[in-house]
Amino acid sequence: MKQIIRKALTLLSVYYAYMVEYRAELILWVLAGSLPIILMGVWIQAAQGGKFGLSPVDFARYFITVFIVRQLTVVWVIWDFEREVVEGKLSPKLLQPLDPVWHHVASHISERFARLMFAFLLVGLFFILYPQAFWIPSLDRFLLFTLAGVLAFTLRFLIQYTFAMFAFWTERASALENFWLLFYLFLSGLIAPLEVFPEPVRKIVMFTPFPYLIDFPASLLVGLPVDIGRGFWSMVGWILVFWGANRLLWRVGLKRYSGMGA
Repeated sequence: MKQIIRKALTLLSVYYAYMVEYRAELILWVLAGSLPIILMGVWIQAAQGGKFGLSPVDFARYFITVFIVRQLTVVWVIWDFEREVVEGKLSPKLLQPLDPVWHHVASHISERFARLMFAFLLVGLFFILYPQAFWIPSLDRFLLFTLAGVLAFTLRFLIQYTFAMFAFWTERASALENFWLLFYLFLSGLIAPLEVFPEPVRKIVMFTPFPYLIDFPASLLVGLPVDIGRGFWSMVGWILVFWGANRLLWRVGLKRYSGMGA
């Protein structure tokens, strides 16, 4: 156990130092995820007409929470893995006594610590400019949000890493992520809270993994009505589904890997 912890800490420290080298770019990456803040203004304006079940303050709190969730769950593993396969850089990692996925996991986790400082500065600036939206969530809501955020990142990572496995068959596996992104934008709660969706549409969407990537964690923290038990079980279920598919594609894909570019 001590050896595993030592290896994990070494990986995290190495990738954290690597990410800090790009701290100037990190600011741009944080700002690139500010779409929820832009959409917030649109929905606050729309809510003033009283046509939705949420008040302008509810929309403000929801979208600032969506911004935080997005900072916690951003994933880019498919582009890194695709490049490793196409350029043959996966070969030396296969010789190590460590699954290559842990390099990507360490990279993503380390980047979170380097990124969050800038994200929280933007959140603090938001509450200074819009103080009526400030609130302190209850401890149980915060703990549930933390757990949901971890599961959302795990699910998002597994989904994209599973798509990345198709790099063994095509040099443009990232095209799958671009196609998936269309559904992710509209069904995850990024564009609008699922609370404002028509009831029939919302019932169908809840059977997909999309709402559990953004809407469910954000609604937990804000206090919007959600089925907590169903939400967490659905996240665990989808994680198991994509984990199983990932391991299957990994074993089959390795038989096709020829170290292109090596």
